[in-house]
Amino acid sequence: MSDGHGGVAEHLPPFLAAIDVSHYASSKQILSTRELAHAGALFAAVDSASLDHALLLLKDTVGHYAVYLDVSSLSKVQDVVDLLDAGAAKVIVSSGQVPEVKAIPNLDASRIIYLPTVSSKDAEEQLQGTGFGLYLRNVESAGKVGSTLSALGKGRPPVYVSKESVTEDDAVELCKQQAVPIIASKQLTVNAEAKEGEIRIANLLLANVVSDRSDGLFTTLVVDERGVALGLVYSNAESVGESMRCGRGVYWSRKRGLWRKGDTSGDWQQLVRIDMDCDNDCLRFVVRQQGKGFCHLQTATCWGEYSGLSKLQKTLQSRKRSAPQGSYTARLFNDSKMLNAKIMEEASELCEANSKEEIAAEAADVLYFALTRAVAADVSLEDIERNLDAKSIKVKRRKGDAKGPYAEKFGVAAPATTNGELPRKEEVKEAESQPKAASDPAGKSSDGKIQMRRYVTANEKSETVQEALKRPSQRSTDKIMNIVHPIIKDVREGGDKSLLSYTHKFEKATSLSSPVLKAPFPANLMQIPQETIEAIDISFENIRKFHAAQREEGSLEVETMPGVVCSRFARPIERVGLYVPGGTAVLPSTALMLGVPAMVAGCKTIVLASPPRSDGSITPEIVYVAHKVGAESIVMAGGAQAVAAMAYGTEGVSKVDKILGPGNQFVTAAKMIVANDTSANVAIDMPAGPSEVLVICDKSSNPAFVASDLLSQAEHGVDSQVVCIAVGMTEAEVQSIEDELHKQAMLLPRVDMVRGAIEHSVTLVTQTLEEAMDLSNEYAPEHLILQLEDPIKAREMVTNAGSVFCGQWTPESVGDYSAGVNHSLPTYGYAKQYSGVNLGSYIKHITSSNLTAEGLKNVGKAVMQLAGVEALDAHKRAVEIRLNWMKANGL
Repeated sequence: MSDGHGGVAEHLPPFLAAIDVSHYASSKQILSTRELAHAGALFAAVDSASLDHALLLLKDTVGHYAVYLDVSSLSKVQDVVDLLDAGAAKVIVSSGQVPEVKAIPNLDASRIIYLPTVSSKDAEEQLQGTGFGLYLRNVESAGKVGSTLSALGKGRPPVYVSKESVTEDDAVELCKQQAVPIIASKQLTVNAEAKEGEIRIANLLLANVVSDRSDGLFTTLVVDERGVALGLVYSNAESVGESMRCGRGVYWSRKRGLWRKGDTSGDWQQLVRIDMDCDNDCLRFVVRQQGKGFCHLQTATCWGEYSGLSKLQKTLQSRKRSAPQGSYTARLFNDSKMLNAKIMEEASELCEANSKEEIAAEAADVLYFALTRAVAADVSLEDIERNLDAKSIKVKRRKGDAKGPYAEKFGVAAPATTNGELPRKEEVKEAESQPKAASDPAGKSSDGKIQMRRYVTANEKSETVQEALKRPSQRSTDKIMNIVHPIIKDVREGGDKSLLSYTHKFEKATSLSSPVLKAPFPANLMQIPQETIEAIDISFENIRKFHAAQREEGSLEVETMPGVVCSRFARPIERVGLYVPGGTAVLPSTALMLGVPAMVAGCKTIVLASPPRSDGSITPEIVYVAHKVGAESIVMAGGAQAVAAMAYGTEGVSKVDKILGPGNQFVTAAKMIVANDTSANVAIDMPAGPSEVLVICDKSSNPAFVASDLLSQAEHGVDSQVVCIAVGMTEAEVQSIEDELHKQAMLLPRVDMVRGAIEHSVTLVTQTLEEAMDLSNEYAPEHLILQLEDPIKAREMVTNAGSVFCGQWTPESVGDYSAGVNHSLPTYGYAKQYSGVNLGSYIKHITSSNLTAEGLKNVGKAVMQLAGVEALDAHKRAVEIRLNWMKANGL
């Protein structure tokens, strides 16, 4: 039986419910499927197409059900490991998979079930000594299973059985033989009477339960989700069936008969699960107790009140609902900063404790404040324990090395590769930025603090200030071009084959057989959490509203002189290619920023390009956005090769008329090359460089806010740059920003990336706002943040910037994601010449002239004179012939 927390107990579940993982629009629906709610485990068959759906099923059900997965059709052992890590209780593997599965490090053999796909003799040899369970698929009859089980002997492994057209008698017989039947969920019922073909769950559950009482009742222990005993009661087949039907704790009273616990007192229980002990002579009801408690004396349990962590949790939950006057716990709930500070303080004191008594006392304090933090966020001890149990069954083990300031404080050496640099994650593919090694002094002052260089402009020459504001140097243009040109040529000439080879080379996606994913996109490729769907949908709508408001109402029409009418009208660019970077981060936000205005503009063909993951798949969030904006296809490639494919077209990639989107230096170089190639006939949005921000602040600004805005751009990469201009601030006020920057940076996972950016970042202290705005306009930042007392007044002084963020409640992050403005912006000073992406980026304007005879008479003389000056006689004659015709015909 599943222990309810992702682990697996020694004895077997009474049955497994067979679930088609594609059956549910959301795997969370399974949690409300009544026929599965209280007994047994889930069984699902998984293939490569349903792998992502299975991972989502595990995410939503771990801790609620044990999930068994038939993975015998999967070709990669890594996929099996991923499913085990995600919380699969057991997996079913075929004979061909056994050698690789045996070689998996840290594997608990009891989590493997063997499906023989070779001769019976070879199968017996493969199974011998493995500790694996055995799966008998599509057996002919339940009776024949008995002889197989007898042949396996007393020490046999757990055996699981599926049978076509299984009946209730079959299923009960299999349970009695200590085999586990796998039954389609649609056959299961909680009703007392079964229709034809249905199987009653209660009968399966009770198939092996025995009673040593003369009245035949089953001793029943009632516990909460943490396993704390609430009381001892009795059950029989009727009460168990009724409990399953209504989803409550229903028992059998020796005096009153059927006993619905809580009907009189209101202290009822929500049924979570029913299982039994190792001897099958005691049932256990796992419940969520409602009301004052289980006992008729109105205590939490029949043995008195809760103690320890359970008692603390009840107290904290009560304080959160209604705390008495002056409650310290209520103060903690209302002051998250103080609560966070106390957690850090108590954790530090626990580290310093030495004696047994000190360690116990400090550990108690840590648990108190940590649980307060959890309860404040509606996280329960049950949630925490489910998380712990899920971690305990991981196959892949984290090294668990200490991070940042904690490693530094306790003198723990950071792990290093052979060249002394920190190990890089697999997804760091495209970005040029590489994190600094821990030993590198980049971005640090002499006392070891992460700190930007500071200049007081009144004390410096203007040349010094301008030098300080220079962006970090990029790679040699010649070197970049020498790399990019051959890639573009290869893709232009070799088409899909060359494009795919570059994807195999750079993205390591060697399993990918086609470089293009065409719409409509399969639902299983965009399975993402509901919370992410809601966030994308909110951002989508805000971006749509803002860009829809940029539409021009009708065409422009002007009569420049009598009879001469000039007009202008807008039309969408027909085919656009949108580049969504991969590399160090997943960027569905960029897909939104590029795709939504293309959709609003009415572009007929929208092509997305984004580097695939190493398994050959595209991030599901990006596929979901592509679906929402009506993209024709997704090019599964990155870098210069993706740009070339969209610019020239291939067998599978549609040629586009304009390419938009950010990227690294190779992407930018490729965009500029194809834009200058007349045979490509393609435009681009803008050249771009690394991300950057400039924050202008004054005495009214919050130092923590300023530091967080600077770091939100510094974490993009070591070639990013952040600038802070402090207006009329004292030494102490500027220092408070620097202190916040160090403190916040040291807590970031990408702290070494941040230090690289801070190395060439700068703080300028100016006396006036006018000077600060002059410096900003000369720098022309991609993002300009005005943390000022009157940000709107300062905004009127802006002449060069990609996007402006006004006031302390407008972090740059909202522009990156959900406010509605576009985050695809000019960088590296190009804000002096270019706008960020907007609706106009997807629109072209066409002009029109419409002259009457009178109009041609009025303007014709001027046209002929200027054509004569330029010696363009045909131009002159085109007017002259018409005027002579009018004269001859009396017009």
